[in-house]
Amino acid sequence: MKILKNKNFYRFLIPSLIGIFLFVTPIGSNGNLTIPVAVMANGLLNFMGDNSLTVIYVLISISAIVTVLHKIFNFKAFIIIEPLNKLFSPSHFWFGVRIVGFIFATMIYFDFGPEFIISDATGSLVINDLMPILVCVFFLAGLLLPLLLNFGLLDFFGALLIKVMRPVFNLPGRSAIDCVASWLGDGSIGVLLTSKQYEEGYYSKREATVIATTFSAVSITFSLVVISEVGLSHMFIPFYLTVAFAGIVAAIIVPKLPPLSRIPDNFNGEKVFVEDIPKGYTPSKWGLEKAMEKAKYSRSIKAFFVEGFENVFDMWFGTLPVILAMGTTALIIAEYTPIFSWIGAPFIPLYKLLQIPNAVEASKTVIVGFADMFLPSVMASTIESDITRFVVAATSVTQLIYMSEIGSIIMGSKIPVSLLNLFIIFLERTIVTLPIIAIIAHILF
Repeated sequence: MKILKNKNFYRFLIPSLIGIFLFVTPIGSNGNLTIPVAVMANGLLNFMGDNSLTVIYVLISISAIVTVLHKIFNFKAFIIIEPLNKLFSPSHFWFGVRIVGFIFATMIYFDFGPEFIISDATGSLVINDLMPILVCVFFLAGLLLPLLLNFGLLDFFGALLIKVMRPVFNLPGRSAIDCVASWLGDGSIGVLLTSKQYEEGYYSKREATVIATTFSAVSITFSLVVISEVGLSHMFIPFYLTVAFAGIVAAIIVPKLPPLSRIPDNFNGEKVFVEDIPKGYTPSKWGLEKAMEKAKYSRSIKAFFVEGFENVFDMWFGTLPVILAMGTTALIIAEYTPIFSWIGAPFIPLYKLLQIPNAVEASKTVIVGFADMFLPSVMASTIESDITRFVVAATSVTQLIYMSEIGSIIMGSKIPVSLLNLFIIFLERTIVTLPIIAIIAHILF
């Protein structure tokens, strides 16, 4: 075949196969289904061992200190190197968030300050239980993402899947890869992938926001942790099928509601990807042509690693302080104030209407999921009713947006969405998925 003699075919095929293996190929590890990048991240985490807290503190300190010094002295080297200038020149709001993250990190690392900040239920939970694995995921995903982005893989799958993603979800076909990477690996990988494509002009503002808030799904592995917490691990398969079905329904309905429906289809700079398939082409033929065209202009190995480390630094220095600041603040509100219980009170009649036992206890778990996805299952673990624990666990997973991780990562990325809109989307996902989950739960129990 003529195509086999084209060197651009191999420039597309080989890196793309490596990317597929690393990011979207399911493998077994310690009895769980995951992806190679996640396994590598866990290996890196084990290598860091007890030094993970120090590594996190150093990264957050560099972020804050260099940002302050650059604001004061306006380093010429940073002005010349645009990615560094962009990274260490945040807006006033994000500058403040970065400093708050540094203050929290300092208190936790040196173990001083108010208990409500450094306790094991708030700041220490975020920095000790969540952030170590994120540091590793950010390093490996950021470094290796060019395998998915730069050699035509997304262009190829974009053409193949346009007839599914566009009519069903009004999204580009390539967005399916974001979902699969999240589903099998980690939601943070999906957000990073989406943010990079938005920056490069492949997604509009609406598309990027919808994908990040709809398709950055909770991984299979973490879903197993959630259902195990409520003592129903033997029901994992029906549980995950319920979550998947409710999530697909939410992905169809929620983007048609404000605020997502009101976000314009403007692009970050000039649109660089035309997804329509011309006449005379099959999806596979057009996708392969676009992929080879993309691979033709792929850069050197040096450029590959330069871009990879730019991704890593962006996530380490730009996003880690945001996760600590916002995640800790959300957990403080959840742990030390009745605000989430007050906001959850209107859900009591809904739980009663859906005939879910222990409606009052269940309602207290609804909004707390915005702070952290694991908290609802922890709170529900003492509820006697199996059906209620099932509903709470499934709802917490389908809510998707929680500020201790995914929400903060979205806020720290270039995806244009406000905290208020994230909360509204969270509520909409809850209202859409809760009745579906409750109906299925009644069938199962």
